[in-house]
Amino acid sequence: MYLTKEVKQEIFAKHGKGAEDTGSAEGQIALFTHRINHLTEHLKKNRKDFNTERSLVKMVGKRRSLLDYLKKKDINRYRAIIKELGIRK
Repeated sequence: MYLTKEVKQEIFAKHGKGAEDTGSAEGQIALFTHRINHLTEHLKKNRKDFNTERSLVKMVGKRRSLLDYLKKKDINRYRAIIKELGIRK
């Protein structure tokens, strides 16, 4: 499996407030970004996997809503996570 417990803890430790803080917006956005990148690579190899494509679109929407929430609450945290993850060009 590509997303083990250790990988999740590492993502939350790096982007959240700590390894156990799974509820922070930054940690969730980083986790969604990791999963989105994985599914994007999968879809490059399997073009006709429409169920995965649908899941990817839903995940991008969830990440977008979290980013909108963070932008509304604290613009500095929003800018930091965007720059750190390289979401925008």
